[in-house]
Amino acid sequence: MIDWIAFVIVLVAALVGASVVVSLYSFGLRLLTLSGRTPVVAPAEFTDAITVITPEEAAKAARRAEKAARKSPLTDGQKRAAHLGAWVCFVLGGFAVLYGIFLIVPALHSLVA
Repeated sequence: MIDWIAFVIVLVAALVGASVVVSLYSFGLRLLTLSGRTPVVAPAEFTDAITVITPEEAAKAARRAEKAARKSPLTDGQKRAAHLGAWVCFVLGGFAVLYGIFLIVPALHSLVA
């Protein structure tokens, strides 16, 4: 017999946990961009990739990021605060993931034993 109340509790916990992690990451990324440190990923060559970014496209994206950082209306103190806030969001998101793993591992151990 299925314990539907427990099923709903796990479903809600999973949805809330996923929402918290995604929200913290996206807010951290937004703050990182506001601080003038737009993350630019170098192009990578994959054998099965559908599209590959050329080095010229990567350089163009880096130039756009630098231009956006120069146009920022924030003061240096605000940029530092946004950068710190971004890392706080990333750390909190990492702790949320680790806490989820902490909750799952003892449950798996009891299933095996």
